[in-house]
Amino acid sequence: MATVYLKIFPAVRKELVYWQKRAAEIPDQELRTQALSSISSKRFHCQGGAVYSILAHQNWQKAVRFIVAYQTISDYLDNLCDRSNSMDPENFRLLHHAMIDALSCNDSKTDYYKYFESKDDKGYLKELVRTCNEALASLNHIDLFQEHALKLAKLYMDLQVHKHVIMEERIPRLTKWSENMNAYPLSWYEFSAAAGSTLGIYCLACYGFAGRLSSDRASRLVSGYFPYIQCLHILLDYYIDQVEDKEEEDLNFCNYYPDQITMQERFRHFLLEAHVNSTMLPDAPFHQMVLQGLVGLYLGDEKLKLIDGSRQMKRQLLKASGVASKFFHWNTRSYYYLKRLVTSS
Repeated sequence: MATVYLKIFPAVRKELVYWQKRAAEIPDQELRTQALSSISSKRFHCQGGAVYSILAHQNWQKAVRFIVAYQTISDYLDNLCDRSNSMDPENFRLLHHAMIDALSCNDSKTDYYKYFESKDDKGYLKELVRTCNEALASLNHIDLFQEHALKLAKLYMDLQVHKHVIMEERIPRLTKWSENMNAYPLSWYEFSAAAGSTLGIYCLACYGFAGRLSSDRASRLVSGYFPYIQCLHILLDYYIDQVEDKEEEDLNFCNYYPDQITMQERFRHFLLEAHVNSTMLPDAPFHQMVLQGLVGLYLGDEKLKLIDGSRQMKRQLLKASGVASKFFHWNTRSYYYLKRLVTSS
């Protein structure tokens, strides 16, 4: 953990300072607002993803650079789609093609804003894509990385298209997509959650940066992360955002469970499945730490106080997850407590 706090998080901050400066230079007001908002309100996504740079060994700084740029693309585009007036699926697909190009390293000339109402970002999105390309250029076995990472990225892109169209079309599109793509014992909203995480991509990239990516290892990493670890990750993220999403009329997968008990049982099931999968991965203790960190950090968020049944959910998951999750949970609670003290002083 010392490495995370003393090396990785400062490197993340440095990268985000640069991207925040670039975002502030965007001429179009709406694009600038969403770019700055995505960095200020979702920087913990970059911090969480950057933990994987430990796996990159001596190339950890390249890994941080890639992860921060890729996650910044993801968060920025999510903001744009959430606040877009067009609701056009082709608009959302073209915007999210940036996440495909960021992994493809093919010097794409795609006009990402072709169907979007705002266009002038002074090269911000293309620079983020180019930064990912430059970092990945030194990756060992880049073709192997791309083979697996692009599959995950395409699922992510499909999800973002289907979940942002007009309200009446969202569920029919997501259920049909799940029927065609889902080979797991998951509901459509659970499969959608699994598709919404970028953790598997970061994991693959960091093994590549360390020169430790083989065909067998890449397959094991993807099957280890997808669907259960990624599903739990995004469901926890949606769980703490329920009140906010209701106010803003954004789709939230937790709303589709028939009742609180079923949701708690499914979360616990995903946690146990994710734990079993993590024990079979290379560097198993690291992946178990990530899993326990996810549980502890999300369940330590102050937004839980606003959610009915959250105390029981928290109790069940922390108990099932183990001592390390309680450590992360305590740290997160302490952070929010200290933040309140500083704000009020």
